[in-house]
Amino acid sequence: MLIVAVPLALALLGPLFAPGPGPRAASFTEGGGHWLGTDFVGRDVWRQVLLGGRPVVLTALAATALAYLVALPLGLAAALTHRPWLEELLMRPLDVLLAVPSLLTILLVAAVFSPDATALALLVALVNVPDAARIVRAAATEAAARPAVEALRMQGESWWRVAVGYVGRSLTRTLAADAGVRLTGVLYLVSTAAFLGVGVAPDAADWAVMVDRNRTGLFVQPWAVVVPALLIVALTMGANLLFDAALERKTLERKTLERKRGSRT
Repeated sequence: MLIVAVPLALALLGPLFAPGPGPRAASFTEGGGHWLGTDFVGRDVWRQVLLGGRPVVLTALAATALAYLVALPLGLAAALTHRPWLEELLMRPLDVLLAVPSLLTILLVAAVFSPDATALALLVALVNVPDAARIVRAAATEAAARPAVEALRMQGESWWRVAVGYVGRSLTRTLAADAGVRLTGVLYLVSTAAFLGVGVAPDAADWAVMVDRNRTGLFVQPWAVVVPALLIVALTMGANLLFDAALERKTLERKTLERKRGSRT
């Protein structure tokens, strides 16, 4: 919990406590009122750390949410349709997108359109839709084959009630397991894109940009690179571990409940 709490707190609350810009010092210096030293243009590294996490976290969360927002209806529609041609129409274009490496897609689009932070979130969401939709479809296909779904259809229940009310609810565990891995991958893509200068200004207060722009002074003033790099690693690892722990807790609670029910019978 602590491994993700520290970078998440810095990302969300850091800008509220960031000091003013102040006068710039010499590049890659230590001390002088800057307890983490200065960066490649003489700015206070601690201030940049406090300001640089929010863009990474908000972009990653927005991209993950948008990916599921598109993938869920696509996967459910493909799993519940009785028309093979419709399933092919929905899934085959996604397979084509899945064949292209995500980072390559982002770099190609960035070379043409020069996206900003909002466009980067949309682009990262887009490259995550095919894989997420395939996972939703696979899990929903299994749930759709249950007798309860056929009973709901025979009772004349609407597609929405069947897809969301029953099949969608049965995907909770699968999506929870996928969400941790998905968010980790999205954080990797967002950080890598920012490291390569996609979607952010070259001197932006961003953890990934800090790693890129300050790496020339790594052996002179390492904190400007080490601190943001460790925060990114802790955030990605912590997010995955947090989702895994929550899933294990839910599994344990479900098994305990089943044992209690079995003992009563």
